[in-house]
Amino acid sequence: MSLENKVFVVTGAGGGIGSELAYGLLQRGAKVVAVDLNEENLKLFETQVNSPNLKIVALDITDEEAVHKLPDIVKETFDTVEGLINCAGIIQPFVKVKDLETKTIKKVMDVNFYGTLYMTQAFLPKLLERPEAHLVNVSSMGGFLPVPGQSVYGASKAAVKLLTEALYAELKGTNVHVSVVFPGATKTDITNNSGVDTPGDASNSDYPMLSAEEVATKILNGIEKKKYQIFTGNDSRFMNILYRIYPKFATNFIASKMQSLLS
Repeated sequence: MSLENKVFVVTGAGGGIGSELAYGLLQRGAKVVAVDLNEENLKLFETQVNSPNLKIVALDITDEEAVHKLPDIVKETFDTVEGLINCAGIIQPFVKVKDLETKTIKKVMDVNFYGTLYMTQAFLPKLLERPEAHLVNVSSMGGFLPVPGQSVYGASKAAVKLLTEALYAELKGTNVHVSVVFPGATKTDITNNSGVDTPGDASNSDYPMLSAEEVATKILNGIEKKKYQIFTGNDSRFMNILYRIYPKFATNFIASKMQSLLS
């Protein structure tokens, strides 16, 4: 799918992978509606980009009513829409399930799963009207591999994974392509943006962490190639294979890596 002259809506565009996706789309000739809860970050991004092909919208994607009004805003600005990238997401505190507060659990599920679902339901009818369109949902390596200390985050991203795969099956034979993304270790501010304290050695990894720009480039390349699954790091790709072949071994391996973060 060529991205040139296409109109894309990107959530989580106030920073990290989301803003790099928005910027990358503009660089490839697309028009972008950048959506984020943080209006200040969006305005800063708008100033930095300074493009007539960018529209920023401050929006809480967990507000179903507000989300369903967004397609009208897009139509008023760019008349149409051919792409939706659901990138917005938060993590949970690095604690075990027994120590999680109910309000935290609900917040993680609301942003990661319900926000993605609301956006998908709002825009899918519009995407189906176009000759060619693309729906992209960002899951996580934690969406197919259990990560102690991020159990509810993983559950929310597993829900995104299965939702996206079901959408792919439902939309076969239509003009809408569907991709699910599994980022590996990435340098972003997701901990701060999630209001979560960062464990002292959380940045340690056996794999090099990719920049948000590198991850966004891989995602956009995957969209152009109409990939069903997009793995953005060697760690994500490797652990996907390992978990499919040796699920218990992979689970124990990740548990040993996370042990110090939970002590």
